[in-house]
Amino acid sequence: MVDLNELNDMQKSAAQAIDGPVLILAGAGSGKTRTISYRMAHMVKNLDIAPQNILGISFTNKAATELKERVLALIGKGTASPHLSTFHSLGIKILKKQIHHLGYENNFTIFDSSDQIALVRSILKNFHDEKKFDAKVILSKIGFCKNKGISAEAFPESELMDFENPYDLATEHVYNVYQNRLHFYNAIDFDDILFLTVKLFETNPEIQKLYSEYFKYIMVDEYQDTNSLQFRLLKALTSCHDNLCVVGDDDQSIYAFRGADISNILNFNKQFPNAMVIKLEQNYRSTTPILNLANNVIQENKVRSPKRLWTSNSGSELPFLWAMGEHDHEAQVIVEDIENFRKAGGQLDDVAILYRSNTQAPIFEEELNLAGVKYRMLGGQKFYEKKEIKDLLAYLCLIQNPHNEIALRRVINTPHRGVGLTTLKKYLNASKEKNKSLYKTMKENPEIVPDRSSKINDFIGLISKYQSLKYNKPLNELISSLIEEIAYDEYMEKAYSDNPKQLEIRKNDINYFIQSAARTSQNNEPKNALSVFLERMALEDNQEEKEEAQNEQSITMMTLHSSKGLEFNRVYLVGVEEEMLPHKRTIAEGEDISEERRLFYVGVTRAREKLIMSYCKERTLYGRKVTRQISRFLLGPQKMGLFQEQDRTTFGHLTEDEVSQYKKSFFNSLISSLD
Repeated sequence: MVDLNELNDMQKSAAQAIDGPVLILAGAGSGKTRTISYRMAHMVKNLDIAPQNILGISFTNKAATELKERVLALIGKGTASPHLSTFHSLGIKILKKQIHHLGYENNFTIFDSSDQIALVRSILKNFHDEKKFDAKVILSKIGFCKNKGISAEAFPESELMDFENPYDLATEHVYNVYQNRLHFYNAIDFDDILFLTVKLFETNPEIQKLYSEYFKYIMVDEYQDTNSLQFRLLKALTSCHDNLCVVGDDDQSIYAFRGADISNILNFNKQFPNAMVIKLEQNYRSTTPILNLANNVIQENKVRSPKRLWTSNSGSELPFLWAMGEHDHEAQVIVEDIENFRKAGGQLDDVAILYRSNTQAPIFEEELNLAGVKYRMLGGQKFYEKKEIKDLLAYLCLIQNPHNEIALRRVINTPHRGVGLTTLKKYLNASKEKNKSLYKTMKENPEIVPDRSSKINDFIGLISKYQSLKYNKPLNELISSLIEEIAYDEYMEKAYSDNPKQLEIRKNDINYFIQSAARTSQNNEPKNALSVFLERMALEDNQEEKEEAQNEQSITMMTLHSSKGLEFNRVYLVGVEEEMLPHKRTIAEGEDISEERRLFYVGVTRAREKLIMSYCKERTLYGRKVTRQISRFLLGPQKMGLFQEQDRTTFGHLTEDEVSQYKKSFFNSLISSLD
C-alpha cells in the first residue's frame, strides 16, 4: 500500500481524484511532482489499476525519467511502471506502428534543425528573389503552422496567411514543396511528429479508438505549456473516456512564442465539464518575503486562476533591489558580491544569475572570468549540432533510411572521396528526371558520371554493408567500425592539424557519442538499436539542453525562460527595468504584457532564501547613454515596502576609479606571471 498521509491535505485530495476530468493548479514550489508521483502509485498499488493502462505525459525526457524514478520508488522496482513519456516520444511510438496509414514507410527518419534548413534553402533556390528570404524565418512559420494544426494545403485559407506579406507568399510555396520532399525522402521533421499523429487519429477513427481504450487514465504535466495541437491529441486519446488529469500553473505560462496556448488551462473546466479543480498553494521552496513579492506582482494579471502561495518557512530578509550605474557596473557589483559570498563559505552551486535576454550575458561572463569565478551557461551549442557528431549521425540516418537525401549529400564526400559538387549535381539532375531518390539513382546508374562510377559503387557498397550489419552488430561497435573504415580519425587529424587541443576535444566528443550508443545497445536488440538511438537523438536535439559535466563548483547563468523548474538558494535577477522586463518589443508592439509579468514571477520564485534584483540607472544603447527606470512590475511592491532598495552606484566599497585601478593592477600582475 502507498500511504497518502505523507501528503498535505490538498496534495492528498489531488492524489485521490482518479475518475473523470481533474485540474490540479500547482503553484511554484508546491510539491507538484511529489503529488503526481503519489497519485500514480496510489492508482497502481491501492486501486489495482493496471500500469499499462496509465499514461503520464511531460514535456522533457528529464522530467519523464524523474517521474518514473519517483513512481518506482513508491511501488517497488519489481512492479511494472505506468507509461511515462513526452508528447513527442509518444507520437513516435504511435507513428512507428501506424504511419503507413498516412502513406509513409515505418522506417522513416526525423530531420533535425540543420537538415530542415538545408532543405528549405534548396527549395528557395527555385523561388524568385530567393536571396531576399531567410530560411530560418520561413521554417519557423511552417513549424508554427504545424503546431496550430494547419497543413500546407490549409495555410492559404488560414488566419496566419497575409497575402500582402512577401514572407507569407514564400512560405506558401516552400511549405508545399517541403512536405512533398519530406514524404519523398520518407522523412518527417520534429513538428510533424504530433501533426501527423493527430492527422492519423482524426482520419482513422478505429486507430484513435484503439489507443483511447488502451490508455484509460491520462495525466499531463505542465499543462499550461500545451498548444492547440497537443490539445487535439488529448481529445483524441480521451475520446472513449474522460479520465484526464492535467497539472500546471497558468501563472507560469511563458512559452507563447513556441505556440503554447494558455486558454487550454484557463478553460479546462469549460472544455471538460464537471471537472474537479484542486489548488496546491503551499510553497515548500521560498521564504514568506519572497512569496509576498511574487504574489503581489502576479495578482496584477487579470486573466488567471486566483491563487496565493504561502509557506511555513517565514524567513525575515526582504528581497533586495540594487540601483546600479551602467550595465558593466551592474556586472562588477554582482560578481564582487558572489566573490564575497564564496569567501564566506558559500557554495557556488547555490547561485544563479537570471536575465531576460542572452544579450545581457557577455558582460557578466567577462567579469566572472576576471574574478576567476567558475560558471556554466544553460544554452549554447548543443552537443548534437557539432560537426563531427552531425557527420556520424548523417551516416547512421542514411544506413537507417537510404532515401534521406539531406544525409546523403552531407556524407557523400565526407571524408573526401572524390565526389565533388559538380558530380553530385549530375546525379541530382538524374534523380529528378527519373523521379527516384538520389541513393537509388546512384545505386542503379553509377555510370551517369563514368569517371566517378567506381567511387559511387564503393560508397553504395559501404552503406549496404552497414545496413546488413545493423541487424546483428551492437550499435557502438557498428559506429566504431564505420569510423575506422572511412578513416574519420585521419580526416579529423588533418582538419585540426594546427590545433591539437581542438582535435582532442572533438575526439572526446566522438567517444562520448559512442558511449551513448553503447547505452542504447545495452537496452535494445541490435535490430532495433539504431532506430531507437536516432529517435532519442532527434528528441534530445529539439527538447533539451545538454549540460556539460561540472567537477568544480560553479554558478549558473541562464535566461528566465530556461530557469522554469529550477531553484537556487541565492538568485540574482538582473536588468529589472523598463524595456528589459517587460521587454521593449512587447511594449513597442502594444502587446499584452501579462506573459512578461509571468516571466518575472517565474524568476522571483526560483529563489529559496535570498533574492537580489538589480536595474541600471542608464545604459549605453546604439552609442548613446539612455536613462532607465525600474520595471513597472515593481512599482506596486515598492509602495508596499516588499523589498529593500539599495543604491549601489559605487562598486561595493570601491569607487569606479578604484575599480578601474584594480583592473589595471590585475592585468599587470597577470602579464607579470606569464612572463
